[in-house]
Amino acid sequence: MAKIQKTPTGEFHSGYGCVIMAAVVGVFVFIVWWGYYTLTTMDAAIAAVSQPAPVQLPAVQAVPGLEQKLTAFAADVTAGKPATLKFSVVDLNALLTLAPDGGNGSYKDMLRVKSLDAAKQTITTDASLPMNTAKFWEDKKRYLVGEVDFSLEMTALGPDVKVSAVRVPGKTIPEEMVKGMAMYGYLGPYQNHATIGPVLKALKSYKVYADGVVVSTVESK
Repeated sequence: MAKIQKTPTGEFHSGYGCVIMAAVVGVFVFIVWWGYYTLTTMDAAIAAVSQPAPVQLPAVQAVPGLEQKLTAFAADVTAGKPATLKFSVVDLNALLTLAPDGGNGSYKDMLRVKSLDAAKQTITTDASLPMNTAKFWEDKKRYLVGEVDFSLEMTALGPDVKVSAVRVPGKTIPEEMVKGMAMYGYLGPYQNHATIGPVLKALKSYKVYADGVVVSTVESK
């Protein structure tokens, strides 16, 4: 039996390639435009709620014995023992002074914990956060000064802390701006730290109380 061979009956038009190329270019141009639009829109939103200079946050109260308590906790974690630790508001602020610079500046110059909300499971802070401008390569900062709420969440590398609400007196904070800020994890720089990272990864649960934040290597029930 003779082999049946299918032969295309439609004609190829050289314009097809031009149409496809035009579509690709159009998509690329849209992506570039959308990126520029988003950047400039966000830049304008930040400019509307920020100020050119930071504010001086209250002095941090020293907590005698805190470093020893952290060392003992880390030793138990390393040994595989169940370990639980509770941090008061004063403790949390002292931790800010002990935390190494993660590459974006020291948190002790940016945040002060002022209260804890057990119902919302949030940490409320006074903040003076440096914000980049659209011309980020110039390394010029403006500052978001107000109250910032943080919520905790568990990740594969341990707990992380992210923005959940922002309040600046006399200003309305765009929802999209808060969502953008919430993408950054404030414990992220430490999750791969040589000594801090393994301790964070061993933590399995947390809970915010009115008088402190409890972290534990034991999973919550």
